[in-house]
Amino acid sequence: MPEMCEAPRVDGCGAGADVDVVTTGGRRKIAAHSSVLASASPVLGSILERRLQKDRASGKAVIRIRGVTDDAAAAFVRLLYAGRCSDEAEEDMEEYAVQVLVLAHAYQVPWLKRSCEGAIGARLTADSVVDVLQLASLCDAPRLHLRCTRLLAKEFAAVERTEAWRFLQENDPWQELDILQRLHEADLRRRKWRRKRAEQRVYMELSEAMDCLAHICTEGCTEVGPAGRAPAASPCPRYATCRGLQLLILHFSKCHRKSCARCQRTWQLLRLHAALCDHPDRCNTPLCMRFKQEEQERVAAKAGDDDDKWGLLVKKVKAAMVFSSLANRKQMDSSPQC
Repeated sequence: MPEMCEAPRVDGCGAGADVDVVTTGGRRKIAAHSSVLASASPVLGSILERRLQKDRASGKAVIRIRGVTDDAAAAFVRLLYAGRCSDEAEEDMEEYAVQVLVLAHAYQVPWLKRSCEGAIGARLTADSVVDVLQLASLCDAPRLHLRCTRLLAKEFAAVERTEAWRFLQENDPWQELDILQRLHEADLRRRKWRRKRAEQRVYMELSEAMDCLAHICTEGCTEVGPAGRAPAASPCPRYATCRGLQLLILHFSKCHRKSCARCQRTWQLLRLHAALCDHPDRCNTPLCMRFKQEEQERVAAKAGDDDDKWGLLVKKVKAAMVFSSLANRKQMDSSPQC
């Protein structure tokens, strides 16, 4: 049976072709140009350099692409001619993305490899994610591997019910263990990130509370304020925080119980303000000078672990106050001027 000779679609008639790309089993030949293949792939360029020197008499080299179907090999050559995944190549990418990814990895075509990763990842499902994850590991495709890991973490219950996962458990327990370890590490990172976000939110809330406390004790607000100054007539822009602090201060001024959770909270806020206060002489906030003096005595006495934790809290709140101030300044600078 005579061999068929086909030129890539992007090349048209294949005029001047000096390479025959032979598919698996030699069933199909694709006429191509060595200059195009060599510029697209360094591996093909190295192979062609040796083959053209060897077959200098005939003036035509033969390259065999094995391990994939004939149509996938032809699609690979067409994509190399295109130089990128254009609209005309979408059909090839949708149908042969898995096989083309293997070829792009073997022949070192980075842009085509990334395109295949995106095409495969866009069609990823719980039924196919185990097989695609193994493919991503074999082809060193980090983007595709990350998408598989995210889908596994999100829909692991559905993945466990698939035939691919049961086959993996029975035939490759080491791969199963590796996947479970990766999911565990991803879960730990996610929990750590959430914990840090929650801590940062607490520091920002304490920073806002310190601003409101200084505002209440210096300028006066709706109900409480410095002696001899009338409360502010307009509502506070941070009404929720300011209102809560006012209620704590009013309760603190009237409560006489020794063990009161609300009073303990007020004591802690006043102590935190004293640690952050930069007024050297006089401060309108109650007990500020007293807490400053006690803190100086505590530092001189070199207190233990509790003070280390307290100092870390003070640093975190101070940093949150700086970030908040910079954010407000940036917002004011970006606001339109009248």
